[in-house]
Amino acid sequence: MVKKANSAFMKPMKISSDLALVVGKGPMPRSEVVKKLWAYIKKNKLQDDKNKRNINADDNLKAVFNGKKVVNMFEMTKLVSKHLS
Repeated sequence: MVKKANSAFMKPMKISSDLALVVGKGPMPRSEVVKKLWAYIKKNKLQDDKNKRNINADDNLKAVFNGKKVVNMFEMTKLVSKHLS
């Protein structure tokens, strides 16, 4: 029997309009949202040079991050979850 991938993680989610500005329109699985989020962060050089765990938000990300200028990776995951349904 083939073990099924974590279906909750792969289930397409609705994406808020704020998050859609960063990752594109949904629905898409959480894994895809995270992948696109990191692509956006790298493309726009938003990862902090000194502390790689911190993300420096631009205007689009600030809307996703509750108005915060800097969040760490773990906080980012929690904040992004609020934009998925």
